[in-house]
Amino acid sequence: MRAVRFHEHGAPEVLRPEEAPDPVLQPGHAIVRVRACALNHLDLHQRRGLERVTIPLPHISGADVAGEVEQVADDVAGWTPGQRVLLQPGLSCGRCPACVAGRDNLCPRYDVLGYQSDGGYADLVAVPAANLVALPEHVDFVHAAAFPLTFLTAWHMLHAGAGLAGGDTVLVIAAGSGVGQAALQIAKAFHARVIATAGGREKLEKAKALGADHVVDHYQEDVPAAVKALTGRRGVDIVIEHVGRATWSSSVRCLARGGRLVTCGATTGHETALDLRHLFARQLSLVGSYMGRKAELLAAADLFFKGVFTPAVDRTFSLSEAARAHRHLEASAQFGKVVLVLD
Repeated sequence: MRAVRFHEHGAPEVLRPEEAPDPVLQPGHAIVRVRACALNHLDLHQRRGLERVTIPLPHISGADVAGEVEQVADDVAGWTPGQRVLLQPGLSCGRCPACVAGRDNLCPRYDVLGYQSDGGYADLVAVPAANLVALPEHVDFVHAAAFPLTFLTAWHMLHAGAGLAGGDTVLVIAAGSGVGQAALQIAKAFHARVIATAGGREKLEKAKALGADHVVDHYQEDVPAAVKALTGRRGVDIVIEHVGRATWSSSVRCLARGGRLVTCGATTGHETALDLRHLFARQLSLVGSYMGRKAELLAAADLFFKGVFTPAVDRTFSLSEAARAHRHLEASAQFGKVVLVLD
């Protein structure tokens, strides 16, 4: 099969379009023919190399996949070749107490497709049949690939992490990111007031088009001052944070008393400072969030299929242009998802 792999860590140039062995079908699994695969920052981190993490080499990245069922194992029922699917990007054992309780993202063996396993930068990918999600005919593969990881992550952050309620005011940091544009849409769908930050007029206009009530240019404006002005100096109930060191202190300062900050990433650095007096005196909640449960993905997908959510797609590239796609994502110029399209 065609694939893009890296044999060593480094710059985008280590990504090699080449022939790779077809995946082997195992019991309980299916093989999916990939039609589109969206990029995530995890792909960049893998390619560069992660501290204290060993990535199997050569490696095929890609967690966000949409395509068609190519083959199913004999012990798998309910799926036939040719069915259109998107993939649940979280991989779990299905047997531990967390999985049995429906909390699969807390599985001790939890993984993300394309992290320790081979992912979607290829013609074919093998996944547990439990990770298949039927894709309606009216949803195209590019938008389907742009949906799973970021909407699952944002849904879990807002609902399980922050306890989103109608009437909440939500600050979405970097609304042009994959998680940002998803969080903006989910918050609006559940009747929250949304303040979104982005860099530059074009991104701010796109955030407004997705439903943001107010936008703040995080390069040109003092975000906490702008938030205080927009909320009558109260602050926001929820902050969706995934940038890390560059925005952390500012994000905490934007919270109202009793506010909740939920974070799922640290793209600008993982070390930061926190004044504990501010934390307890204002009764703030700081919540870490990672991926989400399959049941949450299915709930979000139902609204996606009904047209409530529209994943923002910035650009598409062919599979052979994976290195260019990585450089584009690294430049942080995109609004929404960058997607590889396979013929």
